[in-house]
Amino acid sequence: MLSRDPTYLGTVASVSGSAVSIHLAQSVASGLSIINGRTYRIGQVGSFVRIPQGYQDLFGVVSQVGAKAAPLPQQSVDDDTGRWMEVQLVGEAIGGTFERGISQYPNIGDGVHLAIESNLRRIYGTAEQGHIVVGTLSSAESIPAKIALDELLTRHSAVLGSTGSGKSTTIASLLRSITSPPVDTEAYPSARVLMLDIHGEYSTALADVAKVFSVDPQAGEEKLLIPYWALEAGDLLAFLTGGVDGPRETAFTDKLFELKIASHKATPFPGVDESSITVDTPIPYSLKQLWHDLIDFEIATFDGPQRDQSTRQDAGDADKLIAPKYKPHAMGAAGPFLNQQAFGIRRQLNLLRSRLLDRRYDFLLHPGSWEPNLGGKTKQDLDALLAGWLGGSKPITILDLSGVPSAVLERLIGSILKIVYESLFWSREKTEGGIERPLLVVMEEAHRYLSTNTESLASETVRKIAKEGRKYGVGAMIISQRPSEVDETILSQCGTFFALRLSNPSDRQRVQGTLPDGLVSLLDVLPVLRTGEAIIMGEAARLPMRCRITLPSQEHRPRSSDPEVTQQWSLQRRAEGYDRVVASWRAQRPRAVVRDAKVKRDKVTDESAED
Repeated sequence: MLSRDPTYLGTVASVSGSAVSIHLAQSVASGLSIINGRTYRIGQVGSFVRIPQGYQDLFGVVSQVGAKAAPLPQQSVDDDTGRWMEVQLVGEAIGGTFERGISQYPNIGDGVHLAIESNLRRIYGTAEQGHIVVGTLSSAESIPAKIALDELLTRHSAVLGSTGSGKSTTIASLLRSITSPPVDTEAYPSARVLMLDIHGEYSTALADVAKVFSVDPQAGEEKLLIPYWALEAGDLLAFLTGGVDGPRETAFTDKLFELKIASHKATPFPGVDESSITVDTPIPYSLKQLWHDLIDFEIATFDGPQRDQSTRQDAGDADKLIAPKYKPHAMGAAGPFLNQQAFGIRRQLNLLRSRLLDRRYDFLLHPGSWEPNLGGKTKQDLDALLAGWLGGSKPITILDLSGVPSAVLERLIGSILKIVYESLFWSREKTEGGIERPLLVVMEEAHRYLSTNTESLASETVRKIAKEGRKYGVGAMIISQRPSEVDETILSQCGTFFALRLSNPSDRQRVQGTLPDGLVSLLDVLPVLRTGEAIIMGEAARLPMRCRITLPSQEHRPRSSDPEVTQQWSLQRRAEGYDRVVASWRAQRPRAVVRDAKVKRDKVTDESAED
């Protein structure tokens, strides 16, 4: 049947639940339709169709397209072209208002029309507050792709895509949409975003809207310092001693608790009652003093008939990590005698001392003005640390962890997340807490520390954020190129997904599990998405939409682009210094130098001004 309406596609042939089968009309045999000067392709999977129902319109998404091999003999070509579409009903519009879900089903024989640009504006064009623009629809580039900011944060989100699919650029664009939107859109000057940047990609890209903390800071960046005494005792001891249990662990925790009590007595902390202090209470204490007291007990020797007279010859120096000296013990009954009550933790104490002397861990074990003296007193408290991370003058805080040794990276991330979540959880009644001023935590390369098979502090804390963070104003954004390796509990709590190009079948299967069965076919295009193109679905999107993410300007793009092999290999060979390579390798810092360039600078005076 032919129709004068250029949007006409065909008629409803069958209805089964939300699935509708459509027989295509002969008028759309070409597969192309030109409407109001725009060309539309017919039968694109993921495109929208409109089914008029009087004063309201039903909208559906094309999930499957096919054709019979040949018309049946008893049917004429005019009656059945042999071409059909499968559509999943997703919502309805009455007037200019679109709502998800449907109140009635179409009838057999109802006309089906192509959803043109004006129809798409009814679906995606929202004037409500709290929406940010992240790009444009792939099917209609004049229509902005908007997502709801409230649902993005409170229901958590995940950005998933293979290497080179445009994840880093998507994140940079998304954060800019929140912190520095276009002039004619809503601004969020009190936005609060904390990003864990594993590879140091975003420091330059977001420098104008972010405060950067780095282990190896550049000009304009601040030193990343994390006080060890704010970490949980068990996780800290696992790193410092290689792991202890039983009486050996008790020896460490008892001494640690004793030092925290002494620190509180010397300088009482506001709001803290001595009876409520535990080994995990974030009260400063000296690791040097902890080591010195324990090593003194381990190596002590005694003399005398009762074996109770100390033979100490030198008290040592806790601040310089010099152990006390005792007379060496002797065999037999002559003495001196070993301390029979020693815990046998000398090996663990030696490892603790080596950690304290290792310069690579200074950001954690010697945290500047947060490092306690032997009595447990610090120059600055945790309020200054949190003010830098969460209360800066810029909306984004980037913790550049690219210079952190891999041996401690996973524990460090877990500790950072624990510090931030615990502080916002316990301050939920304060204006600085997460309820009054929510926080979005962006976690790059999440599969490295949120793995399915890892029971780490990071996984435990992010699970808690995913399950309970909504109530306390803490939202998580998980970024990964291998969603199949991310803890399933964490990923299942994400309400919004940005799915970029994914080639691995197991990764695609994990993403497909987030959509209703009828719309799973929309994700069949994941392997062929263009770079920077994403399918956005979930709580923050009114409907699943395929869109092109807005690219930031060249100077605001992350440092994640591929090496330019042809250009670099076409250059003439030049002199190279591999001593610089070795210097960076040994120092575990990409910007380490062999020789510091000391430039003498003289003050320049303007002689003409003096005349």
